[in-house]
Amino acid sequence: MRYALSLLLLPVLAFAQPAELERLQRLQAQFAPVELSADISKLPPSEKDALAKLVQAARIMDGLFLRQCWAGNPSMLLSLLQDKTPLGQARLQLFLTHKGPWDRTDHNKPFIPGAPSKPPQADFYPAGATKEKIEAWINSLPPAEKEAATGFFTTIRVGQGLKIVPYSLEYSNELALASRLLGEAAALTQQPTLKRYLESRAAAFLTNDYYDSDVAWMELDASIEPTIGPYETYEDEWFGYKAAFEAFITLRDDAETAKLQKFSGQLQWLEDNLPIDAKYRNAKLGALAPIRVVNQVYASGDAARGVTTAAFNLPNDEKVTKEKGAKRTMLKNVQQAKFGIVLTPLAKLALAEADRGKLDFDSFFTHILMHELMHGLGPHEVFGQKDQSVRKALKDVGGALEEAKADVSGLWALQRLIDKGVLDKAMEKTMYWTFLASAFRTLRFGISEAHGRGMALQLNYLLDKGAFTVKDGFFAVDAAKIKGAVEALTRELMEIQAKGDYSAAKALFDKLGVVRPEAQAVIDRAKDLPVDIAPRHVTAESLLR
Repeated sequence: MRYALSLLLLPVLAFAQPAELERLQRLQAQFAPVELSADISKLPPSEKDALAKLVQAARIMDGLFLRQCWAGNPSMLLSLLQDKTPLGQARLQLFLTHKGPWDRTDHNKPFIPGAPSKPPQADFYPAGATKEKIEAWINSLPPAEKEAATGFFTTIRVGQGLKIVPYSLEYSNELALASRLLGEAAALTQQPTLKRYLESRAAAFLTNDYYDSDVAWMELDASIEPTIGPYETYEDEWFGYKAAFEAFITLRDDAETAKLQKFSGQLQWLEDNLPIDAKYRNAKLGALAPIRVVNQVYASGDAARGVTTAAFNLPNDEKVTKEKGAKRTMLKNVQQAKFGIVLTPLAKLALAEADRGKLDFDSFFTHILMHELMHGLGPHEVFGQKDQSVRKALKDVGGALEEAKADVSGLWALQRLIDKGVLDKAMEKTMYWTFLASAFRTLRFGISEAHGRGMALQLNYLLDKGAFTVKDGFFAVDAAKIKGAVEALTRELMEIQAKGDYSAAKALFDKLGVVRPEAQAVIDRAKDLPVDIAPRHVTAESLLR
């Protein structure tokens, strides 16, 4: 459904009741304003100029992402920009926060009159088509065409029947401009690996072949660390096939990155000791497993809608990760803001009083790192089915299950590294309690979102196993049961992935992917706390002046 009535709604907006303005202001207040900055003082002038070009290219990803979410987003945005009333401006601000007219922290509930429900197929598939029709058509295709139809970088459109359209054609105007800006940044930088990545990604926008640029990104070794293009598949709620555009423009923190490099050398050992049948393990992980700690200069598109990303593990293309591994990127200034503004006050409302002192930033930071590392471990292909990825086998529940797997197996991995002596044993006294407090931070994102739904599954599973307990409305950790329960859940989720068992995954979420009353009580107590942060990228602003 196209948003053809947006201009007609403007008179209604102007005369809406003050109560609606107050409601929108409360919704926006869930995102605490914070200034994010990064130190660019040591960059040579040419690198600062390149960085400015990258920010400009990143801004194009916002427009692309809006189109991908819903075809009516651009026209609705234009309508909102014309409305200068306080209510119109409140709607505009919330629209820009969520990248559309739906509250992503409240089951995608529309907050603008006349807006439709959020389409689960986004704009990747033809308007009016059904999931069943698209799935039947895909299954009727010969292998090469089926691979293209289910690939990351194509849309499905109506021609003479259904047809496959590459992103390079679907979004040709925007991608041509982004490609030019990346080329200009490549000409400015004096850092060879950055130049190679930017040149190859500029070419990818035009050719729709992202392999070379993904490899160049994996091998990037520069003070400027950009990530730009189509990556995550959360917006495709039908199948989880299609990648959405986003950008992270960041600066590497060399000192913090050096501290974490020791984890890269432990990944094969962790894989070899996963609590699953040995046949499901990877005898040899991808060759590269770089870890980067960075400070965010700018983020856009899928990287800046609703809840702010704190870390990421990319690329998602199974061909690249199988051959080259994956890179884990930690956004330190984002995580520091979240810990201080959101998690610290929330812990006082969620944890038993005796446990509140166990909240610890190092445990928070290190678990997020391990979450990203664990995305690269465990089954990625269905056992016994050559070239059948777990992502495609688990379809609409695959994203949430993968987030749950990374979370809980991240705890399992931290415990194993503590037992091995790689990590200080003191972390054992803080990490489970910090994780428990952070569970409510994630639940407040809403269970329509993959991370929130995955966290609901984990919290309920661990409650049912007695590893977490509730007394007088406050949550605690049972230290005697938590390790075994974490290992059991890690095993169950990874075995579902290894088998590509869609029905088992669906049944698990139907049972556990809900917010139970005791958890809802904590969320209700926290109603006056911010759910997340609303970054203002002051360094990026300074570069574009």
